[in-house]
Amino acid sequence: MPKDEIKSKEPAAAKHHYCSMIPLQERKFDPEVSPNRERMILVTSKKWVNGTKLKYYFFNGPTDGSPSSWKGTTAQKNTVKQAFKTWKDLGIGLEFEETNDKNEAQVRIGFKKGDGAWSYVGRDVIDIASSPNERTMNFGWDISNDIDTALHEIGHTLGAPHEHQNPNAGIIWDEEAVYDALAAPPNGWDRETTYYNIIRKIPSNEVQGSTHDPNSIMHYPFEAGLILEPAAYRNGINPPGGLSSKDKEFMKKFYPPLTKSDYIELKISVSQLFNIKAGEQKNFRFKPTVSRRYTIETFGRMDTLMVLFEKAAGEEIFLAGDDDSGTGLNSKIQLRLIQGREYIIRVRLYYAEVAGSGSLMLY
Repeated sequence: MPKDEIKSKEPAAAKHHYCSMIPLQERKFDPEVSPNRERMILVTSKKWVNGTKLKYYFFNGPTDGSPSSWKGTTAQKNTVKQAFKTWKDLGIGLEFEETNDKNEAQVRIGFKKGDGAWSYVGRDVIDIASSPNERTMNFGWDISNDIDTALHEIGHTLGAPHEHQNPNAGIIWDEEAVYDALAAPPNGWDRETTYYNIIRKIPSNEVQGSTHDPNSIMHYPFEAGLILEPAAYRNGINPPGGLSSKDKEFMKKFYPPLTKSDYIELKISVSQLFNIKAGEQKNFRFKPTVSRRYTIETFGRMDTLMVLFEKAAGEEIFLAGDDDSGTGLNSKIQLRLIQGREYIIRVRLYYAEVAGSGSLMLY
């Protein structure tokens, strides 16, 4: 089924419901950050550290203090649950779990009719929508039988942008036709919303691949008459539905399955080299024999995201994190760790001036 579209018995020429992303300012870097370094940071910066468990919560109206309009039906919630399972069944290293506590959820879902379908992208979920009373995802129409819309919005949560805005697609729009089509029902968008979600090209330094994927779950369907070039798209683009082969490839690249062999035991004051490529991750374990304040720090001319968890009762509890990307600093976490408890440190590499030139040390 086409993305972000209500399943109905309307004729094929009917307009589509589209996902309307929340406009955000583009990140600006200091002049000393090279274009290549900037590109490597941006293509990875919204991705979660692999191994993260994303907990999701459904707002349920007056019982949790949210507007009653945010509450979804059991059928709608089941569609979202099935979409999370579909992503997980790829074998990716992320975990998903429903929670009844909005305070511990990173992903908070509402079903406010007429407010469009949208989600923050990747780690913007926690960097921007930080209040437990805020939605990070919404479904503005009945998705009871529309798993593709749920897959699409979860794709955003995992860090994927809109594929039809990929500059490598080479799409030249009949812009006024696009503005007119989106101003009409069922979307009713103003020109700014249409520009941001359709006509605007994603900066090339944020694009994850070198080719355009018209079959992606992150691609809108378009009817004939909206695209001038390439000629092959003048009659429209109709993705077949479901996850494309490239969708699966990109998610497995950033979130490969983790095994016990992926973890390195950290020893006090012993340097661990970073022999990984940009976008990849290293995972470490540490069990202190003495309770005290420890420093965990990266060394070398590289950009990293480092996150510290405590493992308890099978859960990884977030303790602290540091992102040094685009700065002249290194990632550093200083925290009191308790004797006998197990800690997990995950470090994702954005960029290194020289491969293998960085390291991590706990002291």
